[in-house]
Amino acid sequence: MKGWIKDIAVALIIGVLILQFVKPTIVKEHSMEPTLEENDYIFLSKQAYRFGEPSHGDIIVFHTNLVQANGDEKLLIKRVIGLPGDTIEIKDGNVIRNGDALDETYTLEGYTASQMDEITVPEDRLFVMGDNRQNSIDSREDALGYIAVDQVLGKAVFRLYPFNDLGLIR
Repeated sequence: MKGWIKDIAVALIIGVLILQFVKPTIVKEHSMEPTLEENDYIFLSKQAYRFGEPSHGDIIVFHTNLVQANGDEKLLIKRVIGLPGDTIEIKDGNVIRNGDALDETYTLEGYTASQMDEITVPEDRLFVMGDNRQNSIDSREDALGYIAVDQVLGKAVFRLYPFNDLGLIR
């Protein structure tokens, strides 16, 4: 009997330790298609930016001021397009960062339909966009705007489900 109690206690301690580094999350929206689909089960690295900084192309989950229908805070998942000091412009279907058009083969449509005058990403902020550009609330919208680095919950690193897409998220 004591062996069982010890095994359960060790399993609980290991579980709590793992959850300090990883957070399981279910994708609830279509804004990251085709990279992530609705109901994909992913793991976030909660420690990814403790000793480093976000990078262009990282897929992050972050806190927002947006509210769900039930009154809870809405978490969003988006791709980092601009880092502090970057200039971002959207013109002729292209996202232009620091004067260069991005090669965004990961987007659903292959282009970005909106237009946006050049902006400079402020210090301690990120410019984020969904991969499904025509169906994404992101930094182009005043309702969201720039994301404070300290709002980031974690970096999407691993997809557990669906099993045929199991593996690291690139």
